[in-house]
Amino acid sequence: MPQPFQLPEFYTPYPARLNPNLESARAHTKEWARAMEMIDVAQQGKVIWTEADLDAHDYALLCSYTHPDCDATELALITDWYVWVFYFDDHFLELFKRTRDIPGARAYLDRLRLFMPVSGPITETPTNPVEAGLADLWNRTTPAMSDDWRRRFVESTKNLLDESLWELANINEDRVANPLEYIEMRRKVGGAPWSANLIEHAVGAEVPAAISETRPMHVLRDTFADAVHLRNDLFSYEREVLDEGELSNSVLVFEKFLDIDTQAAAEAVNDLLTSRLHQFEHTALTEVPPLFADHGIGPGEQLGVVAYVKGLQDWQSGGHEWHMRSSRYMNGGGPSTGLPSGPQGLGTSAARIVPSLLATHRQRARSFTHIPFEQVGEVPLPKLRMPFPVRVNPHRDAARENIVTWSRRMGILDEIPGLWDEEKLRDYDLPLCSAGIHPGATADELDLTSGWLTWGTYGDDYYPVVFGRTGDIAGAKAMTARFSQFMPVDGEPTPEPVNALERGLHDLWQRTASPMTRSAREQFRRAVEVMADSWVWELRNQQQNRIPDPVDYIEMRRHTFGSELTISLSRIGHGKTVPDEVFHSRPVLAMENAAMDYACMLNDIYSYQKEIQFEGEIHNLVLVVRNFFDTDSDTAMAIVGDLMEGRMREFEHVVATGLPAMFEDFDLAPEARKPLLDYAEDLRNWLSGILAWHEGVRRYSEADLVRHFPDSPGAPAGPSPRVLHRPSGLGTAAARVVPPRVPA
Repeated sequence: MPQPFQLPEFYTPYPARLNPNLESARAHTKEWARAMEMIDVAQQGKVIWTEADLDAHDYALLCSYTHPDCDATELALITDWYVWVFYFDDHFLELFKRTRDIPGARAYLDRLRLFMPVSGPITETPTNPVEAGLADLWNRTTPAMSDDWRRRFVESTKNLLDESLWELANINEDRVANPLEYIEMRRKVGGAPWSANLIEHAVGAEVPAAISETRPMHVLRDTFADAVHLRNDLFSYEREVLDEGELSNSVLVFEKFLDIDTQAAAEAVNDLLTSRLHQFEHTALTEVPPLFADHGIGPGEQLGVVAYVKGLQDWQSGGHEWHMRSSRYMNGGGPSTGLPSGPQGLGTSAARIVPSLLATHRQRARSFTHIPFEQVGEVPLPKLRMPFPVRVNPHRDAARENIVTWSRRMGILDEIPGLWDEEKLRDYDLPLCSAGIHPGATADELDLTSGWLTWGTYGDDYYPVVFGRTGDIAGAKAMTARFSQFMPVDGEPTPEPVNALERGLHDLWQRTASPMTRSAREQFRRAVEVMADSWVWELRNQQQNRIPDPVDYIEMRRHTFGSELTISLSRIGHGKTVPDEVFHSRPVLAMENAAMDYACMLNDIYSYQKEIQFEGEIHNLVLVVRNFFDTDSDTAMAIVGDLMEGRMREFEHVVATGLPAMFEDFDLAPEARKPLLDYAEDLRNWLSGILAWHEGVRRYSEADLVRHFPDSPGAPAGPSPRVLHRPSGLGTAAARVVPPRVPA
């Protein structure tokens, strides 16, 4: 039977190396698997693996490629972990996925947590090979590691186990995820963050706790994970989708979302895989070194981080080589690119580096060659579906006048000549947005939320003008660091504000934080800090003239848009009877992320001409999609519209099915359910209010842009370029598929 598609040309910039202890690992892990009763032993009447299956999968070869520098003892331990995780995957498939037994799956996963104590011994007795293997591995692995590493490893292992339920739920509902939901969830269920934790153990160097939760380290883990999973999806499509009936595969997700054939979907997935690897390299080279200086990381710990980064690279190249050789996957019929493919066979992976670099050069180059102030004209917006009605706060008109008075008192108006004045402030009409987001707020509450929206929007406009045009990244970081001093958690003294942003933040924090609990103050301050930090991230990209990777952009866009800040305002008052683990559960986070992404993409489609043509910006999803697919503005706009539709449907799906299931899982009492249902209603208001603001504000039309930016290099000398309309609506997605790419 022929393969369903031809494998694309992969980006493989590093040669795969083989650990010399391969044979000893093969012998050890077979004996270990036999001792754990993983081979040739029936489980509930079904033999999951035979000895021949284990030999054919050859996980020792995988680990010898992905951890080429381990000694024999460490390689044996790492190999046992991978035997365990793949056995778990197949064990879960046979016992629960094929039978669609969700209650049994929940009970099975709950027991596994008993074999991963963060501290203290395991007290439970194993009842199956998965439990026995986990208990043995836990006792052999964790004693040598720090508390911070154990905590992170427990979290990634739990995510890997628990999110199998997400896959099972989608199978039961015959539901294919949208691309953003898929990438987000695949990181957890796919296990690559778990692999990243094991790399620290394998190289004998932990990521210092001071930087383990920073953006650069998160990006390294996430890009590593995405690349591992996307590559696996390409190789496992035939086995998972055609044989097992899986729906969690990115090739299938792209097929359904873009309405294209399997080969085109595979090429699109490979392009995203390449982009994620480019992002990994960019982060390692440009963001990690400054991180050392910012957090005072010493030379020894720096070398450890370098060893960890190298370990992640080794895993990518070794994992690819193993996929090319393992009988578990589709790996025949290599790519046909017109480029010399080089020799094949053991030890020849280095010969494939040059062809892969040539094949992916254009994709990398496109990200750095955008010409600012491009005349894009008014691109027609996609048709938007908003299922939630708009409710308007009766205090809106008073808030409009109050925000002018407040802004003048803070110094926002006319502080920077040409940035904001009263005319622009009234045109931007942030109280209109606040009135839709918080229709039931009192007059004082509406003034407060209008102030936060005004402060955040002003800051978003301020940073590119004050710091971006001069390339003053150091000045931007210094100002951002000072913001935290104006948000005391325990009443600490604050410095004297020296500009409008500091005065505004100081005033808003005093009015907002005093009635909050300490935990709520910490969370809210973090939301403001994350937003301000993201403005510095934008400046760095602007300085490099680098259009972001699409996944990195979407995840950072939640921060630059201030989503966490405004959603935190919505959550105030909803947490008193809701446990923290509920507010951090998968359904609640999925509901929040879907809402945030819809709102962020909504802003990007409305602000496309403003940002690209009049401001010379590069941070807009329409441009990011246009660059990634190498297509035109109309097609990119339509794809973003489809993504918005997918996120809206996901939001509705989570509220309708995910929340009720979570209520049952946590056995929540009615008084604990009501705050979450009220929160979902607040998010509905948040979405409809933001759309109503974009439709009513004088900020995005070309006539308003010419008036607000009369001296912009992007201001048109004559009429806007003629806009060509493309087909839209259900069933027309194929007409919007990206045009064929010119071979490199």
